[in-house]
Amino acid sequence: MSEQELRREIIQVGNRLYQAGLAVAKSGNLSAKLDAENILITASGTFLGQLQESDILKINLAHPQASGERKPSSELPLHSLVYANFAAQVVIHCHPPLINGYFAVADKLKALSFETKFYLGEIPVISQLTPTVTDPLPVIAALKLNNLVVLKNHGTIAIADKFADALSLTEALEEAVKSAALARLFEQNILDDLDVALKDDLKRQEVSYLMFSPEHIQAIVNLVNQDEFIATKGRELDLTLKLAIKLDETASVFKFIFEKGKIIKLETDSDAPFVISAPANVWEQVFLGKLDSFVAVTQGKMKLSGQLGQLSKWYVPFNRLFALFKAVRIK
Repeated sequence: MSEQELRREIIQVGNRLYQAGLAVAKSGNLSAKLDAENILITASGTFLGQLQESDILKINLAHPQASGERKPSSELPLHSLVYANFAAQVVIHCHPPLINGYFAVADKLKALSFETKFYLGEIPVISQLTPTVTDPLPVIAALKLNNLVVLKNHGTIAIADKFADALSLTEALEEAVKSAALARLFEQNILDDLDVALKDDLKRQEVSYLMFSPEHIQAIVNLVNQDEFIATKGRELDLTLKLAIKLDETASVFKFIFEKGKIIKLETDSDAPFVISAPANVWEQVFLGKLDSFVAVTQGKMKLSGQLGQLSKWYVPFNRLFALFKAVRIK
């Protein structure tokens, strides 16, 4: 995409945020990676809903000073740090009113829909003490767990390969908060079987294992095959398939062969219709229970060989499976 085309897209995104009520007055800022050395970022004091091309500044990441009278957004240090730590191509920072209102009084959002569970997962919430993000390192750490982060009393930051995906995350969270507010207003007790089954009653074992060692994976297999919920749902949904997990750095692979919810065999090859792969730092967050596997796949932190749509028909037992991952302690 040319610089001119990227500028036009930033203008369109700003207008979309304004029309959706996610950015008002002079709040929020946008940036996009132009090439290996430069980004485009909105200037300080601009209305995202009324952007002009002169409101979008070209900044060299090695020497982040803008030429001319216009100053880049005060959040430039945060944007720069995102591009230094991630392969993301765009950043959206805005101040959605429902999200800000909800997280001003809460630190966690209960997902009421499968879409929220599937695409958003556990949203990290980072405390803020200043109007501008003056301590970006906790935000960067949180973005390693989720491509969308809430800045308490401030707004949200979303990163992605393209603006459509970052917009989708932001809009999905605003809608999820709206649903939570409406559910409370209607005084409904929304609690499904999945939430009951996945309640945090798992006791972590005293024994710890080297991550992705045969002993570690076997301990998971033993726990899965003892779990009544997976057994019941496995029979109901005919959970019969081959699923492999792979560690990128060493190419270590373990293939689970399921038959109606039971793992009947464990093999060490990737000949399976579904292979989930990720680097060690991502798998570690999954096994520690800090990163949801489905969300990691939809956000590109983990790679899936195979169709996510086909795998999602077993969402309920697999969500339980991934919850059991964290019950086996890793070193």
